[in-house]
Amino acid sequence: MNARMDTQDACDLRFGQVGIANVRIKRVDAAALCEELERRVRTAPQLFARAAVVLDLSHLLNLPDDGTVDALLEAVRSAGMLPVGLAYGTSEVDALSQRMGLPLIAKFRAAYEPADGGSIAPPAATAAPSPAPEPARRAEPARNEPAPAAPPGLGAQHVDGTVRSGQQVYARDRDLVVTGTIANAAEVIADGSIHVYGSLRGRAMAGAQGDEKARIYISNFHAELVAIAGHYRVFEQIPKDLEGQSVRCWLEGEKLLIAKL
Repeated sequence: MNARMDTQDACDLRFGQVGIANVRIKRVDAAALCEELERRVRTAPQLFARAAVVLDLSHLLNLPDDGTVDALLEAVRSAGMLPVGLAYGTSEVDALSQRMGLPLIAKFRAAYEPADGGSIAPPAATAAPSPAPEPARRAEPARNEPAPAAPPGLGAQHVDGTVRSGQQVYARDRDLVVTGTIANAAEVIADGSIHVYGSLRGRAMAGAQGDEKARIYISNFHAELVAIAGHYRVFEQIPKDLEGQSVRCWLEGEKLLIAKL
């Protein structure tokens, strides 16, 4: 009896949201893939270096053979990222994943996959954000900012205190209000808007189900990344005029704009 209890207590298996990015292959070229991902890692090493990624082959007309897929996986590894599976797709992809000894991973945050697509998303989403991140530029000035969106039907979810490094908070179908610091490598996500009454040093992603009217408000801006409905900006260096400032973030078309409050 004691031996059986010891065996049962050996581990605790749970499923939950994890930070996995999606590398959507648009053409079969391992060298070009490695070069592009290396550029992403150089642009934002804290975000992309050793990031867990899923290889998504769904946009190719024909499924590559096993050797080609193995070369693509090696290209991802060579660029400094870690492939952990294939994106769920057809029965052929299922068979391929079994031959490659890799799991199939379903879309666990489809909202981060805009219709026009991109190659890779921020951590924590099967998301493929739109265009590739470029080094941080000065935020564009506010112009005719749309009125803030009405909050989702549920009341806002409140978090008091620090969201520690490695933690993730997700407010489903509602706004998120954080009264404290969001540490480096921490992540806050909301289907609605995000209000940070403290310092944002990690990542904030609003409009997680595609709400382009969502907003992000931050009292003390030191972010690694901000995103709204899959459109994102990565910051290795905060522009001087925004560092430590109170800012608002919103979408204008497909452009993510940031301005002082």
